[in-house]
Amino acid sequence: MTTLVDSAAPSTPALRPHRIPADGLYEGQRTLRRTPDGWDDRPYERFEAVPQAATIGAEIRGLDLSRPLDDGLRAELNRALLEWKVLFFRGQHLSSGAQREFARNWGELESNPLLARGDSKDVVRFDKAVGGVTTFENVWHTDVTFRERPALGAVLQLREVPPSGGDTMWADMAAAYDNLPPEIRARIDRARAVHDYLPGFARFYSAAQLAPFQEEFPPVEHPVVRRHPETGRRMLFVNASFTTRIVDLEEAESDRLLRLLFQQAQVPEFQVRWQWQAGDLAFWDNRATQHYAVNDYGTHRRVAERVAIAGDRPY
Repeated sequence: MTTLVDSAAPSTPALRPHRIPADGLYEGQRTLRRTPDGWDDRPYERFEAVPQAATIGAEIRGLDLSRPLDDGLRAELNRALLEWKVLFFRGQHLSSGAQREFARNWGELESNPLLARGDSKDVVRFDKAVGGVTTFENVWHTDVTFRERPALGAVLQLREVPPSGGDTMWADMAAAYDNLPPEIRARIDRARAVHDYLPGFARFYSAAQLAPFQEEFPPVEHPVVRRHPETGRRMLFVNASFTTRIVDLEEAESDRLLRLLFQQAQVPEFQVRWQWQAGDLAFWDNRATQHYAVNDYGTHRRVAERVAIAGDRPY
């Protein structure tokens, strides 16, 4: 019996060999979950929250942060922080003392002897004028992960802004984790990494300036993927400023994997960008985010003050 072939039937064309280089950012649809599965996502009663991006960043309207917070307002702001990871408040113009009092609603304040001091030991002042030292700008990082207990969060206020530029960006590290390939998540879910203050600060301080702090800040280990102590979400917890190696991996393999993980903060869908006005205040969850101060304002001056809240040991 003879089988006839339909010459009109479509055939799959042959393609030349092709591939995308390994260990790069992955294209395609992103999974964008703002809150954990099962989260009670209900309206706010004491203020308006205006989303600034899909999963991260909300402007809070209708509050004067110079006034004390009652328990109910503090709880609602904390819920907003957990849901949006960074909160923005326009035109607050708080004194350093009022800024500290607002931050104290979330716990004990911490000082950082490696950065310029404001009017008290727990206020860091970033005064970038002509010829000033460029500190943590133009790099994605999470604050003070070289501590055994990295900061819970930080409250930053812009005292003086340049005529253009000087924005700050934040990245949602829960989304960064969610969108890793399954095989990468399986490799890192129980991995640990070393964090050290030296790589980040050596970019702008001398050895003589850094050496006195080596005993105070020895290298520490943290999980590569931490769980948020309040929401339970898994979050990527490595950053290009302070994470030096993954424990139990050879140096080359550790470097290769860390490069891939560092890139996750660079995905636009995981980010929010804030254009500052003088007196604006940002309050971010340092456990769940990385941030990037954009130094694109040339010779103009930019002055900011930051207060950090002591955190817990990552797990």
